[in-house]
Amino acid sequence: MMAEHGKDASQRVELRERIITAATEAFTSQGIKSITMDDIAAALGISKRTLYEVFSDKESLLKECILKAQAERDKYLQEVFEQSHNVLEVILAVFQKSIEMFHQTNKRFFEDIKKYPKIHEMMKNRQDSDSQKTMSFFKTGVEQGIFRSDVNFAIVNLLVREQFDVLLNTDICNEYPFIEVYESIMFTYIRGISTEKGAKVLEDFIQEYRKNRIAD
Repeated sequence: MMAEHGKDASQRVELRERIITAATEAFTSQGIKSITMDDIAAALGISKRTLYEVFSDKESLLKECILKAQAERDKYLQEVFEQSHNVLEVILAVFQKSIEMFHQTNKRFFEDIKKYPKIHEMMKNRQDSDSQKTMSFFKTGVEQGIFRSDVNFAIVNLLVREQFDVLLNTDICNEYPFIEVYESIMFTYIRGISTEKGAKVLEDFIQEYRKNRIAD
């Protein structure tokens, strides 16, 4: 009886993971609003009732999708950090990962998320805690001789965040490819805070990156 109960529990965990994976894929590629719980159940070949037994509504499912994506990002960051020689390598690896993520994400996803105030707030809080981590990161970069010591990183950090909000809330991406806009923000910003040593790391990365860049 005990073994059977364990089997049921592990099947439930597995089903939960499958639902989160399918929902994440659907939400990011098509936007949140256009995807219904029916769509997710149909994509997984399960009944709507089974889906609702695991997630009571679309909002709770969306929340778990976001939390899982954040946990995966943290894990990736940790792995990159452990293998890197300096913080700029980590920032550039994250930049590349972000490009991949934005490639797979429909702009409507970012617009739709605002219709879920609790989740939007959760993401904003996460952004704030990420900003604090970024500040300690910059400090390490200064110690490593990669970033300039005469920069007010709190201001730079705030400006970059604001620029990404502008990026998501204006029509600039109708005029230019998203990647071009994103690169212009990131590379200009990193060049501005880098020492000669940091600029060299960045230029080497850009040359390599342009060779392998995903076509937009």
